[in-house]
This record gives sequence, structure tokens and C-alpha cells, in this order.
Amino acid sequence: MSPVAVFWFGIIAAIIYLPFSENPPNWGRSLAKTVPLVALTAAAWMAGGPVLLVLALALSALGDFALSRPGMRPFIAGLVAFAAAHVFYLILFTALSGRGPYMAFVDQTLLALFLGWVAISAEIWLVPHTGATLRWPVRAYVLTITLMALAALTLPLGMVAIGAVYFVASDVILAYRNFRMDPDDPLSGRAGWLLWGLYIAGQAMILVGVLNIATA
Repeated sequence: MSPVAVFWFGIIAAIIYLPFSENPPNWGRSLAKTVPLVALTAAAWMAGGPVLLVLALALSALGDFALSRPGMRPFIAGLVAFAAAHVFYLILFTALSGRGPYMAFVDQTLLALFLGWVAISAEIWLVPHTGATLRWPVRAYVLTITLMALAALTLPLGMVAIGAVYFVASDVILAYRNFRMDPDDPLSGRAGWLLWGLYIAGQAMILVGVLNIATA
């Protein structure tokens, strides 16, 4: 199969997963949730993408699997996996642009300020609701994903930057649903659909955008 075919297989798998996203945790749901990012990882590797891109996508697949499992330990494992993915993305975007994340406040001032505001506001709407065990891990994660998105904004405004912003938006929805919404809230399922759509779109745009830059 070609990288393009594998890429679209992953996108189709992500769409197929949507109806199952509201099901209780089970091994079938975990597998279905993990397949899309495994496919995107394979597509990036087959296309000769940067190693850091392949590693970030692979860690994201691991994070998807962990977050699909019930309990605190899998949640923390997923948090760590995604934080590591953001670190790889951060290094990759910085290498591609040759500019530090702080330059986003010069290159894309309004978007950078907005991202900064979202990160700081988490101290009000998110951190107090995470509990003592997760308070500092969540803070570290917020910082990491913010730096990743700022690094993306140092690249020409396009698929990578938009994909990174989509990634942040999906995590904001995930955090609000997990820590602020009642599990029985009728909007919880719809929020899951929205965050999954933003997440897959974000990862796909980052993948295509990085490959376009790396092969230009």
C-alpha cells in the first residue's frame, strides 16, 4: 500500500470510530480508537517523514489506547504519552522554523496571546477540579502543549499551525468533559464527537504539513 492509501485508511477508521466513542470502555473500543493514529504513524514512516514526526504520532497512538482504558493509571499513562508527543512536536517545529516558540508572539501575535490566555485560564476552570494527584501533571501538560502550539506558529501559517491549534482545542474540550461535565450530561457524547474530529483533523494536518515542508 502507498502512504496515501494508508493515510486515508486512518481517516476512514477515525470516522468509523465516532459512533463507538460513546460506548463504555472495552477492548474493541480501545482497538478501534488506536487504529487511526497507528495508520497515520505508518503513513508518515512510509512517506519518509522526519523521525520526530513518526515518534510523535506513535506516542499519540499509545496515548489514545491508554485514555480509552478505565482507571487513573491508564489516564496518567495517556497524559505522559501525549506530553512526550508534544515534546517531539515542539523539537520538530523548532528545528523546521529555526526559531524558538517565544517568536510566535512576534510572528502570530494574536493567536499566540490567545493560546497564552487559554493556558493561564486553565488555572481557573481546570486545575482546581483535577484533584491533588493530577494537579501538577495537568499543569505540566498544559505548559507542554502550549509550547508545542507556539512552536507551530513560528512556521508559515498553514496546515501545521492550524493542526496544532485544532489539537489544543480538542484537549480543551477533553479536559472540560472529563473534569467539569457530569458523565450523564447529554452533551458529553456530542462533546466526544467534536473533540475526536478536531483531534484527528489536527493530527492529519500536522502530518501533511510537516511532510510538505520537509520535502519542499
